Amino acid sequence: MTNRVLVLNAGSSSLKYRLLDGVSGAAEASGSVERIGEDSSALTHSVGGQHHTEERRVADFEDALRSALGAFDRHGPAIDRESLAAVGHRVVHGGTLFAEPAVVDDRLLEAVEDLVPLAPLHNPANLEGMRVALRLFPDVPQVAVFDTAFHQTMPEHAYTYALPRSWRDEHRIRRYGFHGTSYAYVSRRAAALLGRAVEDTHLVVLHLGNGASAAAIRGGRSVDTSMGLTPLEGLVMGTRSGDVDPAVHGHLHRELGLSLDEIDRALYRESGLLGLSGVNDFRELTRRCAAGDAAATLAFDVYAYRVRKYVGAYYAALGELHAVVLTGGVGQHSPELRAAALGGLDRLGIALDPTRNESPSGEDRIVSPDGSEVAVLVVPTDEEWEIARQALAVVRR
Repeated sequence: MTNRVLVLNAGSSSLKYRLLDGVSGAAEASGSVERIGEDSSALTHSVGGQHHTEERRVADFEDALRSALGAFDRHGPAIDRESLAAVGHRVVHGGTLFAEPAVVDDRLLEAVEDLVPLAPLHNPANLEGMRVALRLFPDVPQVAVFDTAFHQTMPEHAYTYALPRSWRDEHRIRRYGFHGTSYAYVSRRAAALLGRAVEDTHLVVLHLGNGASAAAIRGGRSVDTSMGLTPLEGLVMGTRSGDVDPAVHGHLHRELGLSLDEIDRALYRESGLLGLSGVNDFRELTRRCAAGDAAATLAFDVYAYRVRKYVGAYYAALGELHAVVLTGGVGQHSPELRAAALGGLDRLGIALDPTRNESPSGEDRIVSPDGSEVAVLVVPTDEEWEIARQALAVVRR
């Protein structure tokens, strides 16, 4: 019986894929098709340490997936309908309808389409990816894994905004949270690293990358998270503002005559680290800080301070904390950020071992001193493996 799962992540103009074993996580191949629908598209297929690239026009998602399958045919490994246990799809928004992964069928597609108003930038592309895969793999089980599903365990007082009832009930405005697939993977790995059962492990997990969020996780279940109705709320991000006064929209409209669309675009694409410093790559930001760039230093300080505040808030929400866990590109690779965000929290039982913190590694690891009341862990995430694992679990039920 095969454990192979083809994981697909369809974006607004891109398709990313990975073929892997849903049990071991071993990847056989991965790749991406970028700039779908533009005059020149880029296909990259990686297998056995070799990277194969080509440029040509890719008209749409069906053309993109056919191009990816062509790369498998040319460069390997061979895949066919019989060799796949499932196709797993990343879907950004499942609303309150999906707290678990689910088989892709007409009812699921209809439900995801109904959720497009909650994720207009993501769900349409996710839908197209699923429809195309159903046409090209009609005999392979297809499973949708939702970014929001992990956070459906939040208590009502954590997900409810203090807004008029009609907004909440009729327009589904509440906290949903995102990065759930990453949190599911990381919380399980963190518990294993601590030698604890997931059900007996309380964590603050920081998913820090170009998109960034925090989550309070009690016994493997989300009890709060920083992203809300959209992925804009919460921590400072590469180009997103994170928390701002909601009156900013009205103020900018009145003072500058900006439309709501213009303000939204600025908060999503022109704010965060980019708005503060002119760069959204954290490695470049750190280099500029070291060179004495004042704007970069302020951006770094704002980013670290926001992380620090959420750690304290979620410690309070949990009441008991076994570990702070960092993941994502910044969380995994920036000892400077870890030191700035978590340094000086000894009174809370949180401390870093300088040598461990500075040592680079791609493995799960503890960067706090031995015997710390609260461990600090670095756990590289693997969302594709988590999608494959969940997809395999659904088809094996």
